[in-house]
Amino acid sequence: MADPFVWSAWPRSLSTVGRFRQLPPEYWILTVLAVVADARPFPARGALRLFGAIFVSITFTFSIVLVWGAWPAIATQILAVLGGALRLRWGFERTFTLIVRFSLAFIAADTVLDLGVRPVFHVGALITGIDSLYVLAAAATWFAVYYAVFALWLALRYRGPIRQVFTRTLGYELLWTAALLLISPLIIGAPTAWSLWLALLPVLAVNQVAWLYTRLDDQLQHDQLTGLLSRRALVSEIADLVAPRRRPGEPDERFALLLLDLDQFKQVNDGLGHSTGDRLLGVVAHRLLSAVPETDAVARLGGDEFAVVAKGRDGPGARALAEDIAEVLAAPAVLDDQPLYVSASIGVALFPDDGEDYATLMRHADVAMYEAKHRSDPIARYDVDFDQNSAIKLSLLADLRRALEDPAHSSEITLHYQPQVLISSRETVGVEALLRWRHPQRGLVNVEEVIQVAEHSPAMQELTRRVVRDVVDQLASWNAAGVTLRASINVSGRDLDTMDLPHYLAETLLTDGVEPQQVKVEVTETALFGDPEPSQAAIQELARLGIGLALDDFGTGYSSLVHLRRLPVSEVKIDKSFVSRMATHPEDRAIVESIIGLGRTLRLRVVAEGVEDEPTARVLFESGCEIAQGWLYAPAMPADELLIWLAAHRSDPEAATSAGAPGTPDESTP
Repeated sequence: MADPFVWSAWPRSLSTVGRFRQLPPEYWILTVLAVVADARPFPARGALRLFGAIFVSITFTFSIVLVWGAWPAIATQILAVLGGALRLRWGFERTFTLIVRFSLAFIAADTVLDLGVRPVFHVGALITGIDSLYVLAAAATWFAVYYAVFALWLALRYRGPIRQVFTRTLGYELLWTAALLLISPLIIGAPTAWSLWLALLPVLAVNQVAWLYTRLDDQLQHDQLTGLLSRRALVSEIADLVAPRRRPGEPDERFALLLLDLDQFKQVNDGLGHSTGDRLLGVVAHRLLSAVPETDAVARLGGDEFAVVAKGRDGPGARALAEDIAEVLAAPAVLDDQPLYVSASIGVALFPDDGEDYATLMRHADVAMYEAKHRSDPIARYDVDFDQNSAIKLSLLADLRRALEDPAHSSEITLHYQPQVLISSRETVGVEALLRWRHPQRGLVNVEEVIQVAEHSPAMQELTRRVVRDVVDQLASWNAAGVTLRASINVSGRDLDTMDLPHYLAETLLTDGVEPQQVKVEVTETALFGDPEPSQAAIQELARLGIGLALDDFGTGYSSLVHLRRLPVSEVKIDKSFVSRMATHPEDRAIVESIIGLGRTLRLRVVAEGVEDEPTARVLFESGCEIAQGWLYAPAMPADELLIWLAAHRSDPEAATSAGAPGTPDESTP
């Protein structure tokens, strides 16, 4: 049995070395056990794993502080920490900081034991009654000081808010630390000095359980293929960063969420196998870690999708990081002597500008990423205009559906008609039906905004049906009035892919008794040729019915002449961006003349859009274009006004020449 004395009670005349020489065998046994126990310290959890580990030696060193005081405990703990730090390959700063934390915690615990009448503990004595309260108070003090010093060090070292570091980790730390500290009284109760060796068994058992728990947690927190954070860990990371915003008086910590999706990764998997694909993902993960600061978080969300949480970044800073990532990924990855070129589409969302929680930020970053893919730009910052599901657009979509489905609001949607005329005589040869939606609160809504809202929803089909029905009804009405016109109807590429447009058109034409030749379907060049295969069956069916196909905005996309020759296109419309400048810009005139020549070669009708002045009409006429539309001739107007306009022009044969139609002897410029 050890003598009942503590370090502070020893004679001051005795040297430090002398005091250690007089320590009983029990102390040295506990020291050996502490060093052995820390041969394999297990890492802390979550954010704390970056800064420390849990040393099970505290079970034995806390026993030492109870019996012999702080300084023997500190000496033993230093030996244990040095062994564990060597195993973990820690540097000087981390090791020294941990020794300071342990030392201050032991001194604080020893001070609590010295308050009032210090209990006299010795090996072989059971701790009961009020003495157990002293032990609990000392353990609580040890824990509080240990982590208070840690928090202070983090604040000084990283100069930032540290609350999020502890939010999801302190409970875990408390569980294991409390278990280890409270085993100490049981160790002291060992009946003999040599039975202390048996105390190593429960401590090692606790250590093993902790290792299994940590390994399981690591599997949940990290992607097993790349070693990056998992989606679950990313959710926790963002939740920790967002949490301070919920507390009044605390400043927001700005950060950016970057969402990356590898381009054409499926081709790598399909062509070279999943094993090569997995290795390529490993290369991408390594490059991301090299491009991103250590304080930021990098996660793999699954498949070829990655995410980066960039702390303290505003818009320009986030884009600069995204550009660095794109540059790092651009270098070829050589696998099996074969270079593979990697690129990614990156969507950026900022906190709190683009969202204040994980779900919103992730959705907005995803929207931005797909916008980047759509426009072949590697980086896109979230904008509400990209988002078909934003609150504003969802509200507008709901209002559009109401206007389409509710008869009380049906009058909000109308059609205006703009004449298409022969440039030589200004004779009207057709009209283009143009959608108008007058919102009860917002007024006239831009047509492009209407299409953006409706295009990716079932409302697009209903809107197209409404336009088709109204145009065919109007043609029937004009036929009955003795006015025969051809009307062009604008449809989207999605209409040709997702609805039975030819069937509905044929049915409506038959019901109203309108000839198919009176209808022409207009579709933009980019919508048609972006993915022509799904649309070809519908286009061929329209041609079989006798309904013409016009290619709108020609020259602005990426048309293929092979597709243009193969598809039954009967008309091309030159985009107004070229037409409006051709009288003053030779390069635009050259483009227009090339399109006109192509149309003649392929026997296509060529229509010039956006003709607003006489010089442009004259140059078009000289270039061989026969048909035009634009404000020079007439604006888009409601159906009843169009009849009045047609009557005025037909009743006055000089109307064409009075406005200065090119090619007439009396031409003049208005």
